[in-house]
Amino acid sequence: MYGKIAFEYFGHHVELQPMASAKGWYVGTADPLDGPPLSRESLEYFATEEATTEALNTGAWTQRAHP
Repeated sequence: MYGKIAFEYFGHHVELQPMASAKGWYVGTADPLDGPPLSRESLEYFATEEATTEALNTGAWTQRAHP
């Protein structure tokens, strides 16, 4: 799966992946050129990387409408 926000707002067609922040883990994308976070795609934050991966794999997350 690819990041909807990353594509619509930044023009990058990049894979979704678990990403970490101070608030917790989320489904997001990384900048394809140098690797920092590009977009937070999930509305939810998750407690662990494993929980985020599971949500991503099962579709148990909500797509944000805008950055």
